[in-house]
Amino acid sequence: MRTVSTGVRTAFRLVATVILAALAGPAFAAADLPRDNGLPVIVQAGASFLTLDGFDENAGTFRATVDVRLRWTDPRLAKSGPALGVPPETLRDSAAEARMREIWVPPVVLSNQRGEAALSDYGLRIYPTGRVELLRRVTADFTVGVDVARFPFDRQNLVVDMAVSGLTVAEVALRFDQSDIDYSRPSANAVLAGWSTGLVDLKNVPQPGWYNGTHAQVAASLDIVRQPGVVVASIFIPLFASLLIPLLAIWLNRMEDGVFQVDTYEMVNIIIGGLFAVIALNFTVYSTYAMLSAGDNTVNRLFALNYLTLASALFVNILFARFNVVSRLFGPYVQEQAYVTIMWIVPCLILTLATAFMLVAYV
Repeated sequence: MRTVSTGVRTAFRLVATVILAALAGPAFAAADLPRDNGLPVIVQAGASFLTLDGFDENAGTFRATVDVRLRWTDPRLAKSGPALGVPPETLRDSAAEARMREIWVPPVVLSNQRGEAALSDYGLRIYPTGRVELLRRVTADFTVGVDVARFPFDRQNLVVDMAVSGLTVAEVALRFDQSDIDYSRPSANAVLAGWSTGLVDLKNVPQPGWYNGTHAQVAASLDIVRQPGVVVASIFIPLFASLLIPLLAIWLNRMEDGVFQVDTYEMVNIIIGGLFAVIALNFTVYSTYAMLSAGDNTVNRLFALNYLTLASALFVNILFARFNVVSRLFGPYVQEQAYVTIMWIVPCLILTLATAFMLVAYV
């Protein structure tokens, strides 16, 4: 009875493995590695961006349609004699997938792909010399790191990582030459609202594996530059305007013979109103651009400057107008001159810092 049960479990595992393999798509590496030219097998990799369908900065993902091209040589597929002059064997879609199950195909995966691909088509071309060219067109979401330290003058890299799965660099190595660099480019349809599209850069980024092994990986990175116009109008103009509120609480007061003419209560009301305005702006900005809430960036610096300016204006009004500390210590004339000095020093200092923050992000 135990033997029958073990046999049933074994059969069930075999059926489950077959089903999972069928659901996974075309099986790569059905044949052994082409060792005729020695190891590692050199696979040339490149990727072109056909369309950009969206970029979610908060989630750190983008959706794109990408053509991934792999090229390698398998001497076992080479022909001789008159067959050398025939055109390459060209296959598409299901025919290409069927042929891929019969030959060795490098197990290259898109390691930063998130979830299932919305589209995954194959094109295969086998030349009489044994040269093989595999083209995979995939539409999917990809994870990407977002660096907003120079926001709103930042540039991002939309990366597609092509990585060898299961084989070390001693067995399969990914390379690229000038032809792969020329192939790797954005198409005219690769546009993204609010961004300017640049060039595609290829870079070898080997990844560590098990037992001190290393797996080959080539990253195709599309450079995009933010168009700051809308962001400056919606975020930075209000941020700079909010800096004027605590300054007004200093400027609007005046002195005659060392005595303030406006009650401190009214100035403090202006400061408290400015505080609520900054808090509301803070909530609005971070709700739309959640990635700005962490790390050092221009927006966080300007918010910190706003809170510091509000605190300074409150301190100045309480110290000078409410308790007349300087007047009691040094006389009304000294207090009047000190207040006039503060009226000019504080705005100049705030303007200098705010401008410096923007220039650091821009340069």
